[in-house]
Amino acid sequence: MITIQELLFNRKLAKTCKIKLVRHKDNRRDLYNLYRTDKVEFLAYQNSQKKDVFNGVDYIVSFIGEEGFLSRFIGVYKLTGKEQIADEHFEYQMEEVKEQFDDLKERVIIRWENPISWHQWIKNEMEVLEIHPGLHYKQFTDYSDFILNFDELKEIVTKQYRDWKKMLSATKGIYLISDTKTGKLYVGSAYGEEGIWGRWTRYVSTNGHGDNKTLKELIASDPIHGNNFQFSILMLLPRTITADEAIKKEQLFKNKLGTNSFGLNNN
Repeated sequence: MITIQELLFNRKLAKTCKIKLVRHKDNRRDLYNLYRTDKVEFLAYQNSQKKDVFNGVDYIVSFIGEEGFLSRFIGVYKLTGKEQIADEHFEYQMEEVKEQFDDLKERVIIRWENPISWHQWIKNEMEVLEIHPGLHYKQFTDYSDFILNFDELKEIVTKQYRDWKKMLSATKGIYLISDTKTGKLYVGSAYGEEGIWGRWTRYVSTNGHGDNKTLKELIASDPIHGNNFQFSILMLLPRTITADEAIKKEQLFKNKLGTNSFGLNNN
C-alpha cells in the first residue's frame, strides 16, 4: 500500500512540521468546479473557518471530497498568518507550495479515513488509490453525472482519454452548453457516426464555437470566451435515430429551456 504520507515526505515535506490533511466537501457548492474556475474564491473558502481549526499548524494538505470516501489532492499550503474577525471566524493567510507538488495536483486520489473528521493530523495514514494521467484528469463514471469545463474537454479530446472517447462515441444525444459568464444556454444535438464525441471534438477544434453562428460571434469578439463554457448531456438518443428525429428532440429542449428567445440558439 502506498500512502499519501509517503508521496509527500518523499518530496521533502518536512516530517518535523505540524501538518494537517484537509478534505473540503460541501453539498451546497460544487467545490471542484469552483477550484477549477475561480481559484481566488476557492482559496477564500478554504482560508475562512468558523473555528480555529488550523491553530499551530505549519502546513495543510488540501483535498476535495468526491464520491464516497474518495478525495482528490489539490495542493500543499503553508500557513503564514491568522486573524480572528470579531469573534465570528478566523481568516488564515496561506501560500501554496508548488515546486515539489504541482505535478501531483488533481491526479492523486486517496481513500479518506474517518470521514466524520474533515481535518486530521498527517499521522493518520491514508491510502493512495489512483494516480491519474494528465494534470486535470477526471474519470468518466456516467453520462448524467458530469459537467465538463471547456479546458477539461480540450484535455480529454486532445489526449484521447480512452474511457471518455469510448463512452461518448458509443451514443448520440442532446447536450447543453452553459456560458458561465452570461448565464445563457445553448442546446445542441449529436447524431453523427461518432456520436457525442465527434460533435464535441468539433468544439475543441474551433476554439469553442462548433460552427454555431451565435457562438462564433462570441469567440470572434473574445477569442478566449470559450473558456467560460461548460458541457453536459441532457438526453441520450438511440444509435439508430435519424437526423430529423434528433433535431425534433433538440427543438423540444430548446423550447423547454427558452434558448431561442433568451439563450444562445438562433434557430
